[in-house]
Amino acid sequence: MAAGLSMFGGAANAQTDNEGDGVDTVTTPGGADIAPVDVLQVSGFIDDILIDEIGNAIERAQNGGAQALILQVNSDGTIVDDNVVAELLDSIANAPIPIGVWVGPTGSRFYGPAAQILAVADVTGMAPGARVGYIGVPLKVPFVDINFGVAEETLRNGSVGLSEARALDIFKQRIDDEGIPTVTSMLQAMNGYEESGTTLLTTEQVVTDDGNLRFDTVATVRFSKLSLIDQLFHTVASPPVAYLLLLTGLALLVFEFYTAGVGVGGVVGAVCTFLAFSGLSVLPTRTWAIVVIGVAMLAFAVDVQVGIPRFWTGIGLLLTVIGTWFLFESLPSASMRPSWIALLAGIGGISLTFIVGMPNMVRTRFATPTIGREWMIGEVGTAITDVDPDGVVEIGAGRWRARTNRATPVLAGEQVRVAEIDGITLEVEPLEGAAKDYREMRGKDDAAAPNDENVNDENVNAGPTSPTVPE
Repeated sequence: MAAGLSMFGGAANAQTDNEGDGVDTVTTPGGADIAPVDVLQVSGFIDDILIDEIGNAIERAQNGGAQALILQVNSDGTIVDDNVVAELLDSIANAPIPIGVWVGPTGSRFYGPAAQILAVADVTGMAPGARVGYIGVPLKVPFVDINFGVAEETLRNGSVGLSEARALDIFKQRIDDEGIPTVTSMLQAMNGYEESGTTLLTTEQVVTDDGNLRFDTVATVRFSKLSLIDQLFHTVASPPVAYLLLLTGLALLVFEFYTAGVGVGGVVGAVCTFLAFSGLSVLPTRTWAIVVIGVAMLAFAVDVQVGIPRFWTGIGLLLTVIGTWFLFESLPSASMRPSWIALLAGIGGISLTFIVGMPNMVRTRFATPTIGREWMIGEVGTAITDVDPDGVVEIGAGRWRARTNRATPVLAGEQVRVAEIDGITLEVEPLEGAAKDYREMRGKDDAAAPNDENVNDENVNAGPTSPTVPE
């Protein structure tokens, strides 16, 4: 897009780096150098990540030789403290270069206390179909005048569109157009703005062959946005994303808890849960609702253990619905509750997972039915990990979660015997020194049987004995 804007200048201008410092200047036919204009895309809820990025963008623009910085904004609300917003307002008001704020493209929003930067930016405008408002009470920033005039009462707890915004004289548009539909129009609005003895040169007026006037962009436009890592953590601070990550992560952790060892599901579940709590920590979240969802997962786990959806599965579904509905607190500018698509995906996905999928996955993972495993009692296997008191053992061709039935640990590689079965967890004991040595008991029984039989045969063959008569 930046390349397309630069092409408006045609072949009359040449882009150069005269100082060799990486600054993209444009040289006009008259020999004048035109500094670039930076554009930062600000999208989503205004959080700490975006606040920091705006500050970094101002510093980059100054160090990079830009003549101005434009903030392209589309935000439904602000989720940082007022003191953080006040620092942002101070940074923009006292920026070393002109700052422009454009609410666009069409359909964009700029809601919340952060929208007060419209009062301190140098040039402001919005696209047709965009809205601004819900600014709250104007913040008090030393030596910074935050004044919306007659529009203040309207903007505190409401929003306005383009026509009403123009009537209330909210924007410092500087051009006569009805609105500012594109970044190119915003560059035109900034052209000629003067600050500290410097005049911005962003566009020039040319006459076409048919006698019409046209404004061509003469400054190089450099677009920037969040880095991949910052974009990741900014994205998870979105209600539907944080909500779905929370359910997915907890469900995978429940699944992994009932399987042997740590697999891909456990790793993915841990990552999803971490990202979910990272997003929830910056969103207006009700802590008790998170606890309710956690309790719901414990209820699901009860029936997962037996492999049959029963009473506790129903309790888990009910708690999930309650926790979901009250998870987020609403902002004045927007309802934080996830959309119906996200709600259906979350609750419907959890229902299918714990009613249909989870029991089947657990049985498939173990490759053994969850009932009718009494034959395993007395079987001998090998400890895959230390069982102290919990670990993993291999019985036959399957691996099982196991624990000792005494304080004596079993080291990895040692043989164990299955003493009991508790759900899908095996109670094992060391092969040597066990409380009951089934092998010895069977040996004694086998040895005793022939002896008893011989005694009985001898008694039968001997027949009745005759009394001894003394001589």
